[in-house]
Amino acid sequence: MKLKILCIGDIVGRPGRRVLAEKLTPLVKKLDVDCVIANAENAAGGSGLTPQIYNKLLRYGVNLITLGDHTYRKKEIIQTLETANDIVRPANLSEYAAGKGSAVYKTAKGPTVAVLSLIGRIFMKPADCPYNAADKILPRLQRDADVIIVDFHAEATSEKIAMGYYLDGRVSCVFGTHTHVVTADEKILPKGTAYITDIGMTGPHNSVLGRGVESVLKSFRTRMPFQYKIATGDVKINAILITVDSNSKKAERIERITVSAEIEESKSYDSDDGKPEYFNNF
Repeated sequence: MKLKILCIGDIVGRPGRRVLAEKLTPLVKKLDVDCVIANAENAAGGSGLTPQIYNKLLRYGVNLITLGDHTYRKKEIIQTLETANDIVRPANLSEYAAGKGSAVYKTAKGPTVAVLSLIGRIFMKPADCPYNAADKILPRLQRDADVIIVDFHAEATSEKIAMGYYLDGRVSCVFGTHTHVVTADEKILPKGTAYITDIGMTGPHNSVLGRGVESVLKSFRTRMPFQYKIATGDVKINAILITVDSNSKKAERIERITVSAEIEESKSYDSDDGKPEYFNNF
């Protein structure tokens, strides 16, 4: 059976959420999508996720949610991570960290889709080995799911590409997140795994990775902390659409998807985002 899986790049703040609210349902219908996976680690004010926004994303049509290095930026999400079965944090964080590293979604057609989240170690905060984590978890997922998708949340392109080849033939897709800049290297690897180094960003593209240009420039030039307000212009969804044969587990097609929306924001955050923070990273 052919399954179509839509994987959405890092959702950034309210502009990213609003474009999903406006565009996701018609996009799923138009493309005949069976499962929607979205990275939401920047969905609340540009850093972290809250329970309220988690629930909104599910209402918009997201089936599985992945996170990354900002998983615990909003501490109120911890209970959701412990109890919900459709949201995952990187599996190679400490074994004592709150949350799960993988989740499974049953499609309307019947076959199940699993998502596994991993985080890189180059230019990132300390984490356990992502290769060992994948080796440990994949045998269970191969029993529990028909299709396995991996979100590798990493900075270095070399590390992402290496993971793609490491998992080639063992999962149906490896997609990269975290850098917010879409890459043009989508391909089917030799053993049948769809791959792309980074999906990109769902949010304001007239920006520096979703943040206002002026505040980021001030921070880079002065090395002082500034509030990185969420930008507002040129709001887009960056995503990929993967077609997978659920019997062979192999990907047959991978396609980059870009959807634009005319969304302008009068404020950089709302009550669901929480209090804005001052920091010098993304």
